[in-house]
Amino acid sequence: MRSRTGSGVRLDRILFMVDQTICKYQNAITGLFANQKDFPDHAWVRDNVYVIHSLWALYRAYMKCAEFDEDLTKANELGLTCVKMMQSILECMMRQADKVEVFKKFQRPVDSLHAKYSVSTKNQVCGDTEWGHLQIDATSLFLLTLAQITASGLQVVRNIDEVAFIQNLVYYIETGYRTPFQDFGIWERGDKTNQGIRELNASSIGMVKAALQAMNDVGDLFGDGSRRSAIHVLPDEIEQCSAVLSSMLPRESFSKVGLP
Repeated sequence: MRSRTGSGVRLDRILFMVDQTICKYQNAITGLFANQKDFPDHAWVRDNVYVIHSLWALYRAYMKCAEFDEDLTKANELGLTCVKMMQSILECMMRQADKVEVFKKFQRPVDSLHAKYSVSTKNQVCGDTEWGHLQIDATSLFLLTLAQITASGLQVVRNIDEVAFIQNLVYYIETGYRTPFQDFGIWERGDKTNQGIRELNASSIGMVKAALQAMNDVGDLFGDGSRRSAIHVLPDEIEQCSAVLSSMLPRESFSKVGLP
């Protein structure tokens, strides 16, 4: 008779909790996770990336501590769920590729990528001015997670078109340290008064720096060593983000003293 070790039992217990709190509320087609209480069909980019991190961490744990074939099956299912969610978020963003091109030129908030999308259709759920969409930290968190998941052996990017768009996202975030490049931040409402006034946020700059470093270190997105899927990052932009971040800390921004 087979018996489970303590680590295996704990992993199974965590998997049950994840299934009841996360997987239960995912869309069966897109895999996206929604805020069921307040916005039933709205999928925030940041929230979904947080969900991906929890699933990916459990996937890594099962891969490391697998005792039976069933554990590898669970790990494979978790890994595929992470890939599906990442691909769905990427598809949501790619539907606004024209906005990325315009934003790189003018850096206007109305041209920024949306912060949330429809769970079922992957389209936008509100207008360009109806929400604080300019959240550089959310886009940077997505790129950071993409680099980490790719480095772990899971392939998210499937073709050259997606590679080109990821490269565009790098250009989209890399000037996050500049003063005119103020965003709404992790609060989605701008400064401390919650009046939609954009400002430079240390959390956004730090996330940009982490994302640029991760994308620079990951090598290629196909995982086969080919140059066609390599992402190019300017080292100067990383250093600029680091310098501005060091000058801002420990303040989060001009109006907010502490980090979120």
